[in-house]
Amino acid sequence: MSAQDTKVSWDPYDPTLYADPYPTFRRLREEAPLYYNEKHDFYALSRAADIERGLPDWQTFSSARGGILELIKSGIEIPPGTLIFEDPTIHDVHRRLLARVFTPRRVAELEPRVREYCVRTLDPLVGAGRFDLAATVGAEMPMRVIGMLLGIPEADQEVVRESADENLRTRDDGKMDFKGGAILSNEVFGDYIDWRMEHPSDDLMTELLNAEFEDEDGTRRTLTRDEVLTYVTVVAGAGNETTGRLIGWCGSLLARYPGERRRLVEDPSLIRNAIEEVLRFEPPGPAIARYVTRDVEFHGETVPGGSAMMFIVAAANRDESRFPDPDRFDVHRRMSQQITFGLGPHYCLGAALARLEGRVALEEMLKRFPDWDVDWDAAKLAQTSTVRGWETLPLIIG
Repeated sequence: MSAQDTKVSWDPYDPTLYADPYPTFRRLREEAPLYYNEKHDFYALSRAADIERGLPDWQTFSSARGGILELIKSGIEIPPGTLIFEDPTIHDVHRRLLARVFTPRRVAELEPRVREYCVRTLDPLVGAGRFDLAATVGAEMPMRVIGMLLGIPEADQEVVRESADENLRTRDDGKMDFKGGAILSNEVFGDYIDWRMEHPSDDLMTELLNAEFEDEDGTRRTLTRDEVLTYVTVVAGAGNETTGRLIGWCGSLLARYPGERRRLVEDPSLIRNAIEEVLRFEPPGPAIARYVTRDVEFHGETVPGGSAMMFIVAAANRDESRFPDPDRFDVHRRMSQQITFGLGPHYCLGAALARLEGRVALEEMLKRFPDWDVDWDAAKLAQTSTVRGWETLPLIIG
């Protein structure tokens, strides 16, 4: 059966699929492993083997026009230095520079401060009986942590978070509105960069301002102010919403699977592995978009150059060929490869930071709240073409 003839349909903007897209993803894997959506004019791959083949192949599946379906379709010119929307070799130059400030040591050094923030946030909620996890932790902590990394004063971090969130707003049809490219530039960071030029410190901004590197022309130099602004905007935006959604999924899944939560309370050493299972079971970024640069064949059909391709990571994460009993949530599950953070040149630079935030948040939650339920009637799930998670998640503490 060809991708065009099959009756299965997947629309990333369809709100009726938000709650549980997995039956549709299963049908895609089985009936239309190469799927074409005529309405929005994109192709999609859902099997793990196909995504493992496609994502690292940047020559065929380019990031240079964006990694979001709407962005690829918009034709907006991507500013130089937006490394998540670049291909090698220029991508490699910019990534190496940022990798120097996203070292395991720097991430590990943040843990006591992340934990202290969680303690300060959760302690006042003990005895409250109810609180919104998405609002109190999910929406707040990621940008606070980015603020720690960038050296933005805590008093100003709320303004930065609101600015970043505004750039990710969607229209009523679920599509992102790029407002002429607003998501790709954020002058809210400009004042901090100017301040750091005169007042260096031990933070990412200072390091980016001073780091010497060899650019694509072989010239040894430091970044310009505008380049630093682009880098900082990418760092702030890339991990803010997705990490917040990860924390929300921890709350909702452990309410749905209280037996698994009990195992974590009894043996907190399992929490690190539980974060991996949450990332597999409900990835905050369920699909990754790419621009197809040349004709490519999957399952006997040709995807023409010039198309948009969606790699449905959330479907691959439930592929029976990779994960036994994939629809079972199991905090003991062992997995050799986690594709939620991508594969190849664009593997998420902030993966270690996201894992740290999820683990510390869950450790501190379970210490104080070993038992909770969710007010499902008041909970609100939202999705764009690339991010899915809880906007509101009221926990009822047992």
